[in-house]
Amino acid sequence: MASTIHSLTFDCHDQERLGRFWADVLDYADHPDNPNAPGDEEWLIVSPDHTQALLFIPVPEDKTLKNRLHLDLQPSDRTRDEEVERVTALGATVVADHRRPDGTGWVTMADPEGNEFCVVRSQAERAAQSKE
Repeated sequence: MASTIHSLTFDCHDQERLGRFWADVLDYADHPDNPNAPGDEEWLIVSPDHTQALLFIPVPEDKTLKNRLHLDLQPSDRTRDEEVERVTALGATVVADHRRPDGTGWVTMADPEGNEFCVVRSQAERAAQSKE
């Protein structure tokens, strides 16, 4: 029998702030059996169907190098560019813009503590381009 992933864990300075950021980005929420409270040592958020979880744990050291693992976000109800604008408004920053004139490409971003993630095109954008 194989293992399953219980959660993806982020080392961070402010578990509540980062947990709230990612909850807003992904439309995740507290687990109903384990709700978060201000001052909690760990901050756990889960997907709406409770099949995926992100855990935020405070550590004293700063992030110093590029992530060896990162999330690629694909918007489900908006375009890639609209999603970049939305997550920027939530507190993310653009690290590198890899969008191409033909509409392909992605945007590398960082969350409020510098963890990189990418925003790629939506399925609708990919499908529309494949029909061209």
